[in-house]
Amino acid sequence: MIEKITKNLANNLFAGFVVSVVAMPLGLSLAIASGVPAIAGVITSIVGGIVVSLFGGGYVSISGAAYGLVVVVLAAVNRMGDGDPYEGYLYTLAAIIISGLIILLLSFVNLGKLANFFPSSAIQGMLAAIGIILISKQIHILLGSLHVKGNTIELLKAIPHSFLEFVRNPEQRPAGWVGILSLLIMFFYSNIRNKYFQLAPAPMWIVLLSVLMANIFANSSMFDNPISSEYFVQISKDALTALPSPKFGKMLEPQFILLVFTITILASIESLLAIKAVDKLDPQNRKSNINKDLRALGLATIVSGFLGGLNVVTKISVSSVNVNNKATNRSSNFFHAVFLIILIWVFHDEFQKITYPALAAILVYTGYKLAKPKLISEIREIGGEQLIIFVVTVVATLFTDLIVGILIGIFTTFLVHMYLTKSPLLFFRNMGRNNVELTLERDGKKRATVKYFASFVNFFRLKRVLDEIEPTDRVVVDFLQCGFVDHTVMENLWDYEQVFDKNGGEFEVIGLDLHSAESAHPFALRRALKYVPFVNTADTQTRRQEELGKFMNSLAWNFSTEHDYHMFFLRDFSYFKTRQVDHLYNIGQDKKKIFKLFDIEYSEGAFILEEQLHATMLYISTRKRVPAFTLDKGDLFERMQYLSDYKEIKLRSFRDFAKRFTLRGGKILGIRRFFTDEMILFFESNNYYHIESNGKGGILIMDKERHSGVGEIKAMVDFGIRLEELINKKV
Repeated sequence: MIEKITKNLANNLFAGFVVSVVAMPLGLSLAIASGVPAIAGVITSIVGGIVVSLFGGGYVSISGAAYGLVVVVLAAVNRMGDGDPYEGYLYTLAAIIISGLIILLLSFVNLGKLANFFPSSAIQGMLAAIGIILISKQIHILLGSLHVKGNTIELLKAIPHSFLEFVRNPEQRPAGWVGILSLLIMFFYSNIRNKYFQLAPAPMWIVLLSVLMANIFANSSMFDNPISSEYFVQISKDALTALPSPKFGKMLEPQFILLVFTITILASIESLLAIKAVDKLDPQNRKSNINKDLRALGLATIVSGFLGGLNVVTKISVSSVNVNNKATNRSSNFFHAVFLIILIWVFHDEFQKITYPALAAILVYTGYKLAKPKLISEIREIGGEQLIIFVVTVVATLFTDLIVGILIGIFTTFLVHMYLTKSPLLFFRNMGRNNVELTLERDGKKRATVKYFASFVNFFRLKRVLDEIEPTDRVVVDFLQCGFVDHTVMENLWDYEQVFDKNGGEFEVIGLDLHSAESAHPFALRRALKYVPFVNTADTQTRRQEELGKFMNSLAWNFSTEHDYHMFFLRDFSYFKTRQVDHLYNIGQDKKKIFKLFDIEYSEGAFILEEQLHATMLYISTRKRVPAFTLDKGDLFERMQYLSDYKEIKLRSFRDFAKRFTLRGGKILGIRRFFTDEMILFFESNNYYHIESNGKGGILIMDKERHSGVGEIKAMVDFGIRLEELINKKV
């Protein structure tokens, strides 16, 4: 264990520092939105980082406060104290401690199964409702109105009034401008692809902006109204040592019991979803021990509650920052906690200049990511019935509470499934039956036969079977004897297909040819006629597509604008180790299948720090083995990006090349042989590209993180054709 940690100490130390810079403003904003002292969010991250790094079952996950509990904790603080917020906070801490204890105990009886019993569309509906509630409460603070109250609907109606107050009130305006500019940073951060700007994450830029503007408004004679002191975050110097005393006096009251139940369920759901998502980001394709992780989260929550913190959960967004900065094990979670303590200790006075509107901007953006309008069209593509489930869950949650809302969403899913099959007996008769049978075929392939129906209700049985199969094996999931497969199952099967492919296994789904799909989406619900593979192509083409088609025809290449989700040939490239590919499109390919040109949609990070990216790439099948390497224009940023993937190789005989390019790889001798005088002259004489060999006969060429113009594509293709000729000439 010690050897594993020290082996990549520098990488994990650096990742922990970057994560702490992101976690600080996120923790402060979540605590303030929850109605508790600002430092509570930071305490949660510190405790989570230390405890979960020591006892957790994950590898690259980061722990901290929960987005999903903001609404619940805020309501509890207001109600439990009978009008006294601090008293409410102390009672809420007691509920948090008990919820941590329950999660800890349930982890010994496989609490990880809980995630299998929630339909995907209902979960999305609950998260979207949380997003709307966050926006309704935080947008007023963003505009400088700190005292607007009411339920969600009333708060949404009051948004125009808060905006008018921002325009009219000169005392409110400075703080409001900080909030608006902070929100613009969150929205447009991913569009500014400047390599130096991207070195600092968006929340850190917001902290810097808030502190800078506070100083400007306070010290410049140009402004008559500096930002009022009521807008600044208050962090006591002894915040980490002056511990509150949780109150357990109401623990037998129904209101308290309901609070414990609610935060236990929501914290468990958020962690389970996050653990699953973070496992997908792990470049080493490792799988977390879910129950061990929940055990550590439960223990961390108990400790956090006694220290004045909130529930500790696994956080998707911050974990994605950890992965993108080359973390390899749990020590980065520990280091992030250590750096948080240092930041609070050293920069305490500067953090006092962070404004509530700046932190509110982070939460408004979080709410937008949870409830973005695009969700409706995305869910509608999966199927109209999924949109019904989603909308019902959202509305029910907004008008009741989170637990009632998700229960109504589950019940609605049941009703929709029975309506679509016209056979309630299919579900009730087979609900308790074991519907999955595993057999071993003669060729060594494992076959999982699924009978009756497969939905969120009984998916845990299929999951249990698939989890016991090594992802390096070959497996077939057969639905020929299954009359109904729901959206949740289809979505999870796609996840398994990715895991098996990344680990070199085979995962095949058969038996859906005789099922009708509710839409052309791959995750669409299916009932027992024809399997439609993926999203339909638009009937019309853009001018760029028409020009690309003409260029492909001139090369005698095939060209298709259809979306292609089979992009596993990219899995071994270092560039995609920490990036999630969505789909390929506008694909051109020669008849010998040596070259494949494509536009690609992919993402970096996750959740509020997720960045949707597009690029144009050229894949070359060299037909002969080429050593694995990456070649980039040589500057500091590119060197940092590949800090831990490969060793940097200096070709000392070619000093000019060594200055202009960064060459990295594993097998140094093979790479030196490959980079002959002629090859180096070729790279020096042409445009700069990111060029990468996967060491298995594939080379990937890309220019910029955007779509290339037709002229740029012609140059890239010409470059690729000449490179392929040179490789096969010399290898």
